[in-house]
Amino acid sequence: MTAVPRGAQLTGVRLAALAPTTERNTSTVAADFDELRSDVKESQNESLEAVKSVSAPDARSVVRELDVDDSGEAGELRGGEILTDELTVQVIPQGEDEFVCQSCFLVHHRSQKVEVGGQAFCRDCEG
Repeated sequence: MTAVPRGAQLTGVRLAALAPTTERNTSTVAADFDELRSDVKESQNESLEAVKSVSAPDARSVVRELDVDDSGEAGELRGGEILTDELTVQVIPQGEDEFVCQSCFLVHHRSQKVEVGGQAFCRDCEG
């Protein structure tokens, strides 16, 4: 904006040139930030088309495969091998200072014993 010295007389044309314009700049458009970008829309459409193009297996064949896996008819177990060795474990009888909790059925030392209604519980289960 041009500064006008005090006391200067301006013509009507000159005043019109200095007056602020009332026109709006309509070239600026508000951006909708919630709208997806065009490149994102295209990639979503492409991935959806890829999923649709993949042929899904027949439901009956899937059930047959699951039944074979569950019954063990496939011959081998997944992630392991069949062992024919026997496992031997030495069983130690309950000691005089031990008891079996009637809630968790674990063997505890007698210092953990709490009797409620004639039954023995450990401190963890009684609380």
